Amino acid sequence: MSTIRIYRLLGCCLFLFTSLAVRAQDEKSISLPQLLKGKKNVTDTVVTADTGRVPQKDLPDVFRSLFKIKASPEPDSVTSKPQFSLVPAVGYTLVSGLAAVLSGNIAYRNGPQARISTVVLSASYTFKKQFILPFHTYIWTHDNEYYFVGDYRFYKYPQSTFGLGSSSDIHAEDPMDFSFGRFYQTAYKHMVNNWYAGVGYNFDAYWGISHQGPLNKATSDYDAYGVMERGLSSGLTLNVLNDSRDNSINPSKGWYFETSYRNNLTALGSTVPWQSIIVDLRKYINFPASTKNVLALWSYNWAVLHGKPPYLSLPSNSWDPNSATGRGYIQGRFRGAQLFYLESEYRFNLTRNGLLGGVMFANAQSVSAQPGTRLQRVQPAFGPGLRVKLNKVSRTNISVDYGFGRQGSRGLFIDVGEVF
Repeated sequence: MSTIRIYRLLGCCLFLFTSLAVRAQDEKSISLPQLLKGKKNVTDTVVTADTGRVPQKDLPDVFRSLFKIKASPEPDSVTSKPQFSLVPAVGYTLVSGLAAVLSGNIAYRNGPQARISTVVLSASYTFKKQFILPFHTYIWTHDNEYYFVGDYRFYKYPQSTFGLGSSSDIHAEDPMDFSFGRFYQTAYKHMVNNWYAGVGYNFDAYWGISHQGPLNKATSDYDAYGVMERGLSSGLTLNVLNDSRDNSINPSKGWYFETSYRNNLTALGSTVPWQSIIVDLRKYINFPASTKNVLALWSYNWAVLHGKPPYLSLPSNSWDPNSATGRGYIQGRFRGAQLFYLESEYRFNLTRNGLLGGVMFANAQSVSAQPGTRLQRVQPAFGPGLRVKLNKVSRTNISVDYGFGRQGSRGLFIDVGEVF
Protein backbone atom coordinates (compact mmCIF):
# COMPACT_ATOMS: atom_id res chain seq x y z
CA MET A 1 0.00 0.00 0.00
CA SER A 2 1.34 3.46 -0.78
CA THR A 3 0.29 7.01 -0.10
CA ILE A 4 1.40 10.44 -1.27
CA ARG A 5 0.92 13.34 1.13
CA ILE A 6 1.17 16.62 -0.73
CA TYR A 7 -1.03 19.18 1.03
CA ARG A 8 1.30 21.95 2.08
CA LEU A 9 3.85 21.56 -0.71
CA LEU A 10 1.54 20.82 -3.62
CA GLY A 11 2.84 23.38 -6.10
CA CYS A 12 6.38 24.33 -5.20
CA CYS A 13 7.03 26.09 -8.49
CA LEU A 14 4.09 28.40 -7.83
CA PHE A 15 5.22 28.74 -4.24
CA LEU A 16 8.58 30.13 -5.38
CA PHE A 17 6.93 33.24 -6.79
CA THR A 18 4.93 34.11 -3.69
CA SER A 19 5.91 35.34 -0.25
CA LEU A 20 7.34 32.70 2.06
CA ALA A 21 6.28 33.21 5.65
CA VAL A 22 8.37 31.23 8.10
CA ARG A 23 6.44 28.35 9.64
CA ALA A 24 8.35 28.58 12.90
CA GLN A 25 8.49 31.32 15.49
CA ASP A 26 12.14 32.16 16.11
CA GLU A 27 13.80 32.86 12.74
CA LYS A 28 13.75 35.65 10.17
CA SER A 29 11.25 35.43 7.38
CA ILE A 30 11.74 36.82 3.90
CA SER A 31 9.51 37.03 0.86
CA LEU A 32 10.68 35.24 -2.25
CA PRO A 33 10.15 38.22 -4.56
CA GLN A 34 12.58 40.06 -2.29
CA LEU A 35 14.98 37.14 -2.29
CA LEU A 36 14.98 37.19 -6.06
CA LYS A 37 16.33 40.75 -5.88
CA GLY A 38 19.06 39.86 -3.37
CA LYS A 39 19.74 41.15 0.15
CA LYS A 40 22.63 42.80 1.92
CA ASN A 41 21.85 41.28 5.26
CA VAL A 42 21.11 37.71 4.22
CA THR A 43 23.55 35.29 5.81
CA ASP A 44 24.45 33.17 2.81
CA THR A 45 27.61 31.40 3.91
CA VAL A 46 28.47 28.81 6.49
CA VAL A 47 31.85 27.80 7.84
CA THR A 48 32.71 24.17 8.46
CA ALA A 49 35.99 22.38 9.04
CA ASP A 50 35.64 20.33 5.89
CA THR A 51 34.34 22.94 3.42
CA GLY A 52 35.57 26.33 4.61
CA ARG A 53 33.50 29.36 3.68
CA VAL A 54 31.07 28.31 0.95
CA PRO A 55 28.32 30.54 -0.52
CA GLN A 56 24.98 28.97 0.29
CA LYS A 57 22.26 28.59 -2.34
CA ASP A 58 18.54 27.93 -2.37
CA LEU A 59 15.86 27.57 -5.03
CA PRO A 60 15.39 31.34 -5.49
CA ASP A 61 19.11 31.55 -6.29
CA VAL A 62 18.65 28.85 -8.93
CA PHE A 63 15.71 30.71 -10.48
CA ARG A 64 17.66 33.98 -10.50
CA SER A 65 20.48 32.24 -12.30
CA LEU A 66 18.20 30.55 -14.83
CA PHE A 67 16.30 33.72 -15.67
CA LYS A 68 19.34 36.05 -15.47
CA ILE A 69 17.78 38.19 -12.76
CA LYS A 70 20.29 40.66 -11.35
CA ALA A 71 20.47 40.89 -7.56
CA SER A 72 20.04 44.31 -5.99
CA PRO A 73 20.82 44.87 -2.30
CA GLU A 74 17.80 45.59 -0.14
CA PRO A 75 17.45 45.18 3.64
CA ASP A 76 14.86 42.73 4.89
CA SER A 77 13.49 41.43 8.17
CA VAL A 78 10.11 40.57 9.61
CA THR A 79 8.66 43.57 11.45
CA SER A 80 5.28 44.51 12.89
CA LYS A 81 4.08 44.98 9.32
CA PRO A 82 2.58 41.62 8.27
CA GLN A 83 3.95 39.73 5.27
CA PHE A 84 1.26 37.93 3.29
CA SER A 85 1.41 35.03 0.85
CA LEU A 86 -1.29 33.32 -1.18
CA VAL A 87 -0.60 30.13 -3.12
CA PRO A 88 -2.92 28.35 -5.59
CA ALA A 89 -1.77 24.80 -6.26
CA VAL A 90 -2.74 21.33 -7.43
CA GLY A 91 -2.04 18.17 -5.44
CA TYR A 92 -2.59 14.44 -5.54
CA THR A 93 -2.91 11.60 -3.05
CA LEU A 94 -3.90 7.99 -3.58
CA VAL A 95 -6.66 8.52 -1.02
CA SER A 96 -8.04 11.75 -2.45
CA GLY A 97 -7.05 11.78 -6.12
CA LEU A 98 -6.46 15.24 -7.58
CA ALA A 99 -6.96 18.20 -5.26
CA ALA A 100 -7.28 21.93 -5.83
CA VAL A 101 -5.53 23.83 -3.03
CA LEU A 102 -5.39 27.45 -1.93
CA SER A 103 -2.89 28.25 0.84
CA GLY A 104 -2.11 31.53 2.57
CA ASN A 105 0.06 32.64 5.46
CA ILE A 106 1.07 35.74 7.40
CA ALA A 107 4.29 36.41 9.34
CA TYR A 108 4.98 39.34 11.66
CA ARG A 109 6.59 40.36 14.94
CA ASN A 110 4.75 41.88 17.91
CA GLY A 111 7.95 43.69 18.92
CA PRO A 112 11.60 44.04 17.89
CA GLN A 113 12.71 41.32 20.31
CA ALA A 114 9.66 39.09 19.84
CA ARG A 115 9.82 35.76 18.11
CA ILE A 116 8.03 35.58 14.78
CA SER A 117 4.27 35.03 14.94
CA THR A 118 2.67 33.12 12.08
CA VAL A 119 -0.84 32.41 10.83
CA VAL A 120 -1.37 29.63 8.29
CA LEU A 121 -4.59 28.80 6.43
CA SER A 122 -5.25 26.43 3.53
CA ALA A 123 -8.25 24.91 1.80
CA SER A 124 -8.36 21.79 -0.37
CA TYR A 125 -11.10 20.22 -2.45
CA THR A 126 -10.51 16.83 -4.07
CA PHE A 127 -11.99 14.98 -7.00
CA LYS A 128 -13.40 12.51 -4.44
CA LYS A 129 -15.46 15.34 -2.93
CA GLN A 130 -13.29 15.69 0.16
CA PHE A 131 -12.93 19.10 1.75
CA ILE A 132 -9.98 19.93 4.04
CA LEU A 133 -9.65 23.25 5.90
CA PRO A 134 -6.85 23.57 8.51
CA PHE A 135 -6.04 26.86 10.26
CA HIS A 136 -3.04 27.29 12.61
CA THR A 137 -1.88 30.26 14.69
CA TYR A 138 1.39 30.74 16.61
CA ILE A 139 1.36 34.12 18.36
CA TRP A 140 4.15 35.53 20.57
CA THR A 141 3.67 38.68 22.65
CA HIS A 142 6.11 41.58 22.27
CA ASP A 143 8.37 40.39 25.11
CA ASN A 144 7.88 36.62 24.57
CA GLU A 145 6.23 36.49 27.98
CA TYR A 146 3.15 34.76 26.51
CA TYR A 147 2.71 32.32 23.63
CA PHE A 148 -0.68 31.45 22.11
CA VAL A 149 -1.15 28.38 19.91
CA GLY A 150 -4.32 27.61 17.96
CA ASP A 151 -5.25 24.57 15.87
CA TYR A 152 -8.60 24.73 14.07
CA ARG A 153 -9.73 22.26 11.41
CA PHE A 154 -12.67 21.06 9.38
CA TYR A 155 -12.43 17.84 7.35
CA LYS A 156 -14.93 16.08 5.16
CA TYR A 157 -12.53 13.22 4.78
CA PRO A 158 -13.18 9.49 4.26
CA GLN A 159 -10.37 7.38 5.65
CA SER A 160 -9.97 3.66 6.21
CA THR A 161 -9.31 2.04 9.57
CA PHE A 162 -7.48 -1.25 9.91
CA GLY A 163 -8.63 -2.31 13.34
CA LEU A 164 -7.07 -1.79 16.75
CA GLY A 165 -3.50 -2.41 17.86
CA SER A 166 -0.21 -2.64 16.03
CA SER A 167 -0.77 -6.34 15.29
CA SER A 168 -3.75 -5.50 13.07
CA ASP A 169 -3.77 -6.92 9.54
CA ILE A 170 -3.38 -4.56 6.59
CA HIS A 171 -5.87 -6.73 4.69
CA ALA A 172 -8.56 -5.93 7.28
CA GLU A 173 -9.01 -2.46 5.77
CA ASP A 174 -12.39 -1.03 6.73
CA PRO A 175 -13.36 2.03 4.61
CA MET A 176 -14.94 4.80 6.71
CA ASP A 177 -16.49 8.17 6.02
CA PHE A 178 -16.93 11.03 8.48
CA SER A 179 -16.78 14.76 9.03
CA PHE A 180 -14.36 16.20 11.56
CA GLY A 181 -14.08 19.52 13.37
CA ARG A 182 -11.40 20.70 15.79
CA PHE A 183 -10.88 23.73 18.04
CA TYR A 184 -7.67 23.76 20.13
CA GLN A 185 -6.45 26.86 21.95
CA THR A 186 -3.50 26.95 24.36
CA ALA A 187 -1.95 29.87 26.27
CA TYR A 188 1.61 29.56 27.60
CA LYS A 189 3.27 31.75 30.26
CA HIS A 190 7.04 32.09 30.51
CA MET A 191 8.39 30.65 33.75
CA VAL A 192 12.21 30.53 33.70
CA ASN A 193 14.87 30.15 30.99
CA ASN A 194 13.21 28.20 28.13
CA TRP A 195 10.39 26.80 30.27
CA TYR A 196 6.73 27.71 29.70
CA ALA A 197 3.57 26.49 31.44
CA GLY A 198 0.18 26.63 29.80
CA VAL A 199 -3.51 25.83 29.95
CA GLY A 200 -5.81 25.13 27.06
CA TYR A 201 -9.13 23.93 25.75
CA ASN A 202 -9.42 21.06 23.22
CA PHE A 203 -12.55 20.21 21.26
CA ASP A 204 -12.88 17.41 18.68
CA ALA A 205 -16.13 16.42 16.99
CA TYR A 206 -16.81 13.60 14.53
CA TRP A 207 -20.19 13.19 12.88
CA GLY A 208 -21.82 11.42 9.96
CA ILE A 209 -19.68 8.38 10.71
CA SER A 210 -20.22 5.29 8.56
CA HIS A 211 -18.15 2.26 7.56
CA GLN A 212 -18.35 -0.60 5.06
CA GLY A 213 -16.80 -3.35 7.15
CA PRO A 214 -13.42 -5.07 6.67
CA LEU A 215 -12.69 -5.91 3.03
CA ASN A 216 -11.44 -9.36 4.05
CA LYS A 217 -14.77 -10.07 5.82
CA ALA A 218 -13.04 -10.34 9.21
CA THR A 219 -14.72 -9.26 12.44
CA SER A 220 -14.84 -5.48 12.62
CA ASP A 221 -12.87 -3.95 15.51
CA TYR A 222 -14.93 -0.82 15.02
CA ASP A 223 -18.18 -2.75 15.59
CA ALA A 224 -16.66 -4.52 18.61
CA TYR A 225 -15.44 -1.23 20.12
CA GLY A 226 -18.83 0.42 19.85
CA VAL A 227 -20.41 2.05 16.81
CA MET A 228 -21.24 5.76 17.05
CA GLU A 229 -22.77 8.00 14.43
CA ARG A 230 -21.14 10.93 16.21
CA GLY A 231 -18.53 11.47 18.92
CA LEU A 232 -17.54 14.58 20.79
CA SER A 233 -14.53 15.16 23.05
CA SER A 234 -14.32 18.42 24.96
CA GLY A 235 -11.72 19.01 27.64
CA LEU A 236 -9.20 21.20 29.42
CA THR A 237 -5.44 20.75 29.08
CA LEU A 238 -2.41 21.41 31.27
CA ASN A 239 0.80 21.93 29.31
CA VAL A 240 4.53 22.23 29.94
CA LEU A 241 6.93 23.36 27.19
CA ASN A 242 10.72 23.67 26.92
CA ASP A 243 12.28 24.67 23.62
CA SER A 244 16.02 25.33 23.29
CA ARG A 245 16.31 24.57 19.56
CA ASP A 246 18.41 26.99 17.52
CA ASN A 247 15.85 26.89 14.68
CA SER A 248 12.44 25.28 14.99
CA ILE A 249 12.11 24.79 11.21
CA ASN A 250 15.38 22.93 10.77
CA PRO A 251 17.18 22.46 14.11
CA SER A 252 20.87 21.63 14.30
CA LYS A 253 21.10 21.50 18.10
CA GLY A 254 19.03 21.75 21.24
CA TRP A 255 16.08 20.08 22.94
CA TYR A 256 12.33 20.22 22.54
CA PHE A 257 10.02 18.90 25.25
CA GLU A 258 6.26 19.23 25.55
CA THR A 259 3.74 17.36 27.63
CA SER A 260 -0.02 17.85 27.59
CA TYR A 261 -2.55 16.34 29.99
CA ARG A 262 -6.13 16.42 28.70
CA ASN A 263 -9.28 15.88 30.78
CA ASN A 264 -12.47 15.49 28.73
CA LEU A 265 -15.60 16.16 30.76
CA THR A 266 -19.27 15.42 30.07
CA ALA A 267 -19.97 18.76 31.75
CA LEU A 268 -18.17 20.37 28.79
CA GLY A 269 -20.13 18.32 26.27
CA SER A 270 -18.00 15.17 25.86
CA THR A 271 -19.84 12.05 24.76
CA VAL A 272 -17.96 10.13 27.49
CA PRO A 273 -15.42 11.25 30.12
CA TRP A 274 -11.81 10.29 29.44
CA GLN A 275 -8.28 11.50 30.10
CA SER A 276 -5.09 11.29 28.07
CA ILE A 277 -1.49 12.45 28.09
CA ILE A 278 0.99 13.26 25.31
CA VAL A 279 4.75 13.46 25.85
CA ASP A 280 6.82 14.81 22.95
CA LEU A 281 10.64 14.77 23.33
CA ARG A 282 13.25 15.64 20.67
CA LYS A 283 17.03 16.01 20.68
CA TYR A 284 19.30 17.37 17.93
CA ILE A 285 23.06 16.66 17.85
CA ASN A 286 25.77 17.80 15.43
CA PHE A 287 27.47 14.56 14.40
CA PRO A 288 30.36 14.60 13.69
CA ALA A 289 30.75 17.82 15.66
CA SER A 290 33.00 19.40 13.00
CA THR A 291 30.24 19.17 10.34
CA LYS A 292 26.73 20.49 9.79
CA ASN A 293 25.35 16.93 9.80
CA VAL A 294 22.62 16.35 12.38
CA LEU A 295 21.46 13.30 14.27
CA ALA A 296 17.83 13.94 15.22
CA LEU A 297 16.03 11.79 17.81
CA TRP A 298 12.30 11.80 18.55
CA SER A 299 10.03 10.12 21.08
CA TYR A 300 6.27 10.69 20.80
CA ASN A 301 4.03 8.94 23.31
CA TRP A 302 0.26 9.29 23.45
CA ALA A 303 -1.85 7.31 25.94
CA VAL A 304 -5.40 7.14 27.26
CA LEU A 305 -5.15 7.24 31.05
CA HIS A 306 -8.78 6.63 31.94
CA GLY A 307 -12.10 6.10 30.19
CA LYS A 308 -13.06 4.89 26.74
CA PRO A 309 -12.76 7.61 24.07
CA PRO A 310 -14.82 7.57 20.87
CA TYR A 311 -13.14 5.29 18.33
CA LEU A 312 -11.85 8.07 16.07
CA SER A 313 -10.41 9.97 19.07
CA LEU A 314 -8.08 7.09 19.97
CA PRO A 315 -4.33 7.68 19.46
CA SER A 316 -3.32 6.86 15.89
CA ASN A 317 -0.27 7.29 13.68
CA SER A 318 -0.13 10.54 11.67
CA TRP A 319 -2.86 12.07 13.83
CA ASP A 320 -0.30 13.98 15.90
CA PRO A 321 -0.49 17.78 15.47
CA ASN A 322 1.88 17.80 12.49
CA SER A 323 0.65 14.51 10.94
CA ALA A 324 4.27 13.36 11.07
CA THR A 325 4.43 10.05 12.95
CA GLY A 326 4.73 6.81 11.02
CA ARG A 327 6.49 7.55 7.74
CA GLY A 328 6.16 4.29 5.82
CA TYR A 329 2.49 3.78 6.78
CA ILE A 330 -0.76 5.38 5.68
CA GLN A 331 -2.45 7.72 8.16
CA GLY A 332 -4.59 5.76 10.63
CA ARG A 333 -2.88 2.43 9.92
CA PHE A 334 -2.41 1.77 13.67
CA ARG A 335 -4.92 2.90 16.28
CA GLY A 336 -5.42 2.08 19.94
CA ALA A 337 -5.48 3.28 23.53
CA GLN A 338 -1.69 3.67 23.81
CA LEU A 339 0.80 4.67 21.14
CA PHE A 340 4.55 4.67 21.79
CA TYR A 341 6.72 5.95 18.97
CA LEU A 342 10.47 6.35 18.41
CA GLU A 343 12.26 7.81 15.39
CA SER A 344 15.82 8.71 14.45
CA GLU A 345 17.00 10.60 11.40
CA TYR A 346 20.47 11.44 10.09
CA ARG A 347 20.59 14.65 8.05
CA PHE A 348 23.53 15.55 5.80
CA ASN A 349 24.47 17.83 2.91
CA LEU A 350 24.81 16.44 -0.60
CA THR A 351 26.23 19.68 -2.01
CA ARG A 352 28.69 22.05 -0.33
CA ASN A 353 26.45 25.05 -1.07
CA GLY A 354 23.58 23.54 0.94
CA LEU A 355 21.14 23.39 -1.98
CA LEU A 356 20.72 19.62 -1.77
CA GLY A 357 20.74 17.38 1.27
CA GLY A 358 19.78 13.88 2.23
CA VAL A 359 18.41 11.97 5.19
CA MET A 360 18.15 8.39 6.34
CA PHE A 361 15.41 7.63 8.85
CA ALA A 362 14.08 4.73 10.88
CA ASN A 363 11.08 4.57 13.19
CA ALA A 364 9.20 2.06 15.29
CA GLN A 365 5.82 2.13 16.99
CA SER A 366 3.84 -0.09 19.31
CA VAL A 367 0.10 0.37 19.84
CA SER A 368 -2.34 -1.34 22.18
CA ALA A 369 -5.92 -2.22 21.25
CA GLN A 370 -8.82 -1.32 23.56
CA PRO A 371 -8.19 0.57 26.82
CA GLY A 372 -6.71 -1.71 29.44
CA THR A 373 -4.94 -4.00 26.96
CA ARG A 374 -1.20 -4.44 26.46
CA LEU A 375 0.99 -3.01 23.78
CA GLN A 376 1.25 -5.19 20.70
CA ARG A 377 3.89 -5.94 18.09
CA VAL A 378 6.51 -3.30 17.33
CA GLN A 379 6.08 -2.08 13.75
CA PRO A 380 9.25 -0.67 12.15
CA ALA A 381 9.73 1.50 9.08
CA PHE A 382 12.73 3.08 7.40
CA GLY A 383 13.74 4.94 4.29
CA PRO A 384 15.81 7.62 2.53
CA GLY A 385 14.93 11.22 1.83
CA LEU A 386 15.99 14.18 -0.29
CA ARG A 387 16.11 17.81 0.89
CA VAL A 388 16.03 20.86 -1.42
CA LYS A 389 16.75 24.25 0.17
CA LEU A 390 13.74 26.52 -0.32
CA ASN A 391 14.95 29.38 1.87
CA LYS A 392 18.58 29.63 3.06
CA VAL A 393 17.72 32.37 5.60
CA SER A 394 15.21 30.30 7.57
CA ARG A 395 16.86 26.99 6.50
CA THR A 396 13.52 25.78 5.18
CA ASN A 397 13.74 22.64 3.04
CA ILE A 398 11.40 20.84 0.70
CA SER A 399 11.29 17.32 2.13
CA VAL A 400 10.82 14.28 -0.10
CA ASP A 401 10.90 10.94 1.73
CA TYR A 402 10.13 7.36 0.74
CA GLY A 403 9.24 5.03 3.60
CA PHE A 404 9.06 1.25 3.79
CA GLY A 405 6.96 -0.51 6.44
CA ARG A 406 5.76 -4.06 7.03
CA GLN A 407 3.17 -6.06 5.06
CA GLY A 408 4.10 -4.25 1.86
CA SER A 409 3.29 -0.82 3.27
CA ARG A 410 5.32 1.92 1.60
CA GLY A 411 4.81 5.43 0.32
CA LEU A 412 6.11 8.81 -0.75
CA PHE A 413 5.87 11.66 1.75
CA ILE A 414 6.37 15.27 0.61
CA ASP A 415 6.18 18.42 2.71
CA VAL A 416 7.75 21.81 3.41
CA GLY A 417 10.08 21.73 6.43
CA GLU A 418 11.51 18.86 8.40
CA VAL A 419 9.31 16.09 9.74
CA PHE A 420 10.35 16.89 13.31
